[in-house]
Amino acid sequence: MKLLDKDQYSKATTLLNEVPFNHMFACDVVTRKIDGLIYADNCDAPSVFYIVHPYGMSLLTGDCENEEFNEQLAGYLLNKGQNRINAEWMQVYPEAWSPLLKRLLGDQLLTKPEKDNGVQISAGKISVEEQTRVNFKFNPAKYAQFKAHHRNKPVEVYRTGEDEFQNMPGTVIPKFFWKDAAQFLEQGVGFSVRSGNKLASTAFSAYIDDHYLEFGIESVEQFRGQGCAKESCVALIDFCLEHGYEPIWACRLENTGSYLLAQLLGFEPVRFLPFYKATP
Repeated sequence: MKLLDKDQYSKATTLLNEVPFNHMFACDVVTRKIDGLIYADNCDAPSVFYIVHPYGMSLLTGDCENEEFNEQLAGYLLNKGQNRINAEWMQVYPEAWSPLLKRLLGDQLLTKPEKDNGVQISAGKISVEEQTRVNFKFNPAKYAQFKAHHRNKPVEVYRTGEDEFQNMPGTVIPKFFWKDAAQFLEQGVGFSVRSGNKLASTAFSAYIDDHYLEFGIESVEQFRGQGCAKESCVALIDFCLEHGYEPIWACRLENTGSYLLAQLLGFEPVRFLPFYKATP
């Protein structure tokens, strides 16, 4: 695995355009909108790429048959060199990568079928765990039905500013998806909720271009389950509809709260994809 220089990132564009599912986080890295990393099999004429977003999302795409790269990838995912300090959540394309990963990682990969069937694995043995990532499609008619019966929660909903950018706690927060507050305020958008004069939730553009706006949502722990995330998301969906953006939603199937909230707001699941969590 060769770490590409930033001026070589555009070499991943052709393969990236072939990926049929939501990979907007990788687009931000390739276009250098955010400072991620890209590894390849070689720097001159790469045929496989491993694209890492600073949030921890990654995309593996390209040729599956480069044995040298594959061995190095396995070592990276298993963190054999102890160089990776954070978890990474990997999506793969084409699908041929999935059975190959099972061969490369062996019993250090806990597959989704094994997990669902209650297979017992020795503690500390698993380095990579397969979960499921869901891509949704927004249905405006279903959202209109929701809005017709929705009663706004008595909270303050307002445009996300620099203070929320800097101080919103959690993991799915604007500062992990934008270089800095100035970039977010100029190019992105978000809506936050205060409950009892305390910051409770923020829904924001994790990715945005001329046509699409992908949602990032986080709630402060003490306010979870109180409907604050729903209110911030309603404000962001209304912004999308007013300004001509298609709202985009994706989450882990295992994230029950996000999965159910998406459907309540008119998003319909359309793809279920393997999602590999590589632990540090």
